[in-house]
Amino acid sequence: MKPIYLDYMATTPVDPRVKEKMMQCLDQDGIFGNPASSTHSYGYEAMQCVEKAREQIAHLVHAAPREIIFTSGATESDNLALQGAARFYARQGNHIITMSTEHKAVLDTCYYLSQHGFEITYLEPEKNGRLDLENLHNAFRPETILVSIMHVNNETGIIQDIEAVGKIVKEHDALFHVDAAQSAGKVPIDLSKMMADLMSFSGHKIYGPKGIGALYVRRKPRVCLEAMIHGGGHEQGMRSGTLATHQIVGMGEAFEIAEKELEKDHKHILSLRNELLKILNELNYLKMNGDLNHSIPGCLNLTFENVDAEMLLLSLREIAVSTGSACSSANISPSHVLTAMGLSPKQIQSTIRLSMGRLTTKKEIEMAGKCLVKNVKAL
Repeated sequence: MKPIYLDYMATTPVDPRVKEKMMQCLDQDGIFGNPASSTHSYGYEAMQCVEKAREQIAHLVHAAPREIIFTSGATESDNLALQGAARFYARQGNHIITMSTEHKAVLDTCYYLSQHGFEITYLEPEKNGRLDLENLHNAFRPETILVSIMHVNNETGIIQDIEAVGKIVKEHDALFHVDAAQSAGKVPIDLSKMMADLMSFSGHKIYGPKGIGALYVRRKPRVCLEAMIHGGGHEQGMRSGTLATHQIVGMGEAFEIAEKELEKDHKHILSLRNELLKILNELNYLKMNGDLNHSIPGCLNLTFENVDAEMLLLSLREIAVSTGSACSSANISPSHVLTAMGLSPKQIQSTIRLSMGRLTTKKEIEMAGKCLVKNVKAL
C-alpha cells in the first residue's frame, strides 16, 4: 500500500480530467501535428489546441492570451524573465532587487547575473516570512531596473502582498517580476491590479503535467526580453522550439479547472489543515513557521523541538512528506528560507513540510495526524 501523499508543494498528481485531454494529443488518431505546420489540418488543429490553452491560462490570471509565452517550466520562465529583462534594459541600469527567501530558480539566476555586471540586493524577510515594504522602498537606486518577488513561498506557503509591492515598484519606474508557480490556482490572481510586468507559472504545481510552464509578458506598456533560446522564432521570438501540444493542452485544462474550482479547493484544503492542526495540537513542542493569516492553507511548515526531522521521516513510512532542509548524499545545507526567518540550524533540522491538495481526503489527514503524533512522541 502506498503512503499517504502530503508533498503537494513538491508536485501534484495530474488531474484525471487533464490526463484525458492530454491523451487526445498523442497518437495518430489524435491531434499529434506540429502547431507550427499550420498549412495543413494536422498542424492547424494542434495550433488551435495551443491557442485555446493560452486563452485558458490567460483567463485565470486576467491577462491577454498573447501575453502568455510557453516554456518548459517555471524555472525556465524565471530565467527568461530575469536574464531577458536584465540584458535588454542593461543600458538603463544594472541593479536588481529580490528576497533572500526566493526559489533557487530566482536566486541562482540572480547570482549568475551578479557575475556579469549586475548588482543584486537581497531583502531579508520579517520573522513570519513576509516582506517589509519599507525596506523594499529604501532599497531602490537610480539604476534599479528590476524587482523579483515570489507570490507564495514554496517552503512555508507565505503569501506576499503583491499588489502593494507592485505599487512601490511602479513608483520607482522599475520592472516587476513575480514567481507565481505556487500561487496560480490557489489564490486569486488579477494582473490588472497587481502591476506585474512578468509572471512565471508551472504546470505540475496545479494538477497539470511536468515539463511545461509559461511566462506572462505585459504588452501595454510593452515589456521587451532578450531571448535565451534561439532557432525558429517561436512564441513571438522569445522562446524558440517546437511546442509540446499535449503538455500545453494539459496545462491549459489544469488552469481552467483551477479557475472553476478555486473556491471549492480552498474550502476543502482549509478544512483539512484545520483538522490536522487539531490533531497535532496535543504536541506541546510544536512550532509553526510562518503566519496562518497570510499563507495558503495547503502548506504547513512545522518544527518539532528536539526531534530530528530525518529520523522522523524514516519512521513515517505511512506518510510521504519532505523536510525543511535541502539534503544531498554529500552535504546537508539548512534551508535558506528558514534561516532567513531566524530559525537556528538545530530548529531547521527538526522541521518538516506537510502539504495537501485537491485529492487529499479527510480520512488520510486523520490517519497522517495520528501517525505523526505517535512517531514524534516516540522520538
